[in-house]
Amino acid sequence: MKAFRMFSRNVRDSFNSVFRNFSLSLASISCITITLIVVAIFVILSYNVNNFTKLVEKDVTIVAFLDVDIKEEQIKELEEKIKRVAHVDHYTFESKQEIAESMMKGNETFKNIMGSWTDEENPLNPTFRIKATDIEQVEGVAKKVAKMEGVSEVKWGQDMINSLITVFDVVRKICAGTVIALILVTAFLISNTIKITIVSRRREIEIMRLVGASNTNIKIPFVLEGLFLGILGAILPIVATIYGYSTLYHNFKGQLFSPFIRLVRPEPFIYWISLLLLVIGILVGMFGSWRAVRKHLKI
Repeated sequence: MKAFRMFSRNVRDSFNSVFRNFSLSLASISCITITLIVVAIFVILSYNVNNFTKLVEKDVTIVAFLDVDIKEEQIKELEEKIKRVAHVDHYTFESKQEIAESMMKGNETFKNIMGSWTDEENPLNPTFRIKATDIEQVEGVAKKVAKMEGVSEVKWGQDMINSLITVFDVVRKICAGTVIALILVTAFLISNTIKITIVSRRREIEIMRLVGASNTNIKIPFVLEGLFLGILGAILPIVATIYGYSTLYHNFKGQLFSPFIRLVRPEPFIYWISLLLLVIGILVGMFGSWRAVRKHLKI
């Protein structure tokens, strides 16, 4: 019971201290708020970039162009060989006629040109579209298929995919570095705020020592003060994240610039981000306070 009363008093004193030194507290809260908003932006960007990377990898298709004059028996033989290739997930075959029909849909020019083609006049290559079980296996599967008799060319966008993945990896690293830098700067500012608070309360701390208060009892209010600063600083970023991302998602109908770039669905994504922001705010506030107490409170 005594411990509970002491903890309640520490909580009350810490909360009162936030408003007693309001100008200093406001500076810390503002810094936490700005930092967490930027953190939220970079986390959302990083997560969506990561999601986009996975979608790109998932959609990688090996297109094997067959010889124009390939026979039906050779196509069946090729199909059996492709079945036996390791790491092939599934495949589809498109004949010359099917490819032509697909190109003519919704395009009058192609329809006028290709509509009168016979099977012998059709210059298009029949194709096998192959999906590998994993992005890392695509190149190996493509090389094996390219060596098969009857296959004239194999395409899977190797250079473009590798370039995209490299760019996305750089973006993720920049986001992570920016977030870490902002968190450290905020912790430093809170540390300085608590330091000033400690200096202004020197007399109070001396009285607490004289009446027999333990070192822990003296430290706890300052650490709790940092916790309150973190919570208060996280409120606006959480609200902005929940409403801002939901609005962005619905206004752009779940995609950015094109259907190829799909955004992560808001729920439960925004709630996980909100929880992360609250935890970061609390940890940064408490760490900044603990650092100030450890360095500037001589106990």
